[in-house]
Amino acid sequence: MSIEKVKAYFRQFGMEERIREFEVSSATVELAAQALSCEPCRIAKSLSFMTPEGPVLVVAAGDVKVDNHKYKETFHTKAKMLTADEAVDLIGHAVGGVCPFAVNDGVTVYLDESLKRFETVFPACGSSNSAIELTIPEMEQYAGAAGWVDVCKGAQS
Repeated sequence: MSIEKVKAYFRQFGMEERIREFEVSSATVELAAQALSCEPCRIAKSLSFMTPEGPVLVVAAGDVKVDNHKYKETFHTKAKMLTADEAVDLIGHAVGGVCPFAVNDGVTVYLDESLKRFETVFPACGSSNSAIELTIPEMEQYAGAAGWVDVCKGAQS
């Protein structure tokens, strides 16, 4: 199970106890915000795409959408999201629980600039009813991000 992989990942840092599991679904930004009693913008959603170099995850704030022009400028290809089956096979997590932790080899993770407005954000932890609160420096560290990108639009101030 994907959440077990994520728990094991955080266990090595002594952070497993920070993972929160809910009685309700947190599979969408709106459901996660309800489960956590926070603003939807603070949900760190992980969007999975296929590029010529392989699968990538872009972790972005919950209130933004991918800007196709910015995405193409950054990745030099059209934004093509993975299907639910491809996400499981290529990323290692099912849609609703996709996160940048304990991903399959060959997945490159990027953090979108939209996250930088917050002190802490809530990414999923490999299941459709889990999350962890991380500071932005913690997101950088534990997501193993290749860097920051600016590929989204629509952030609320």
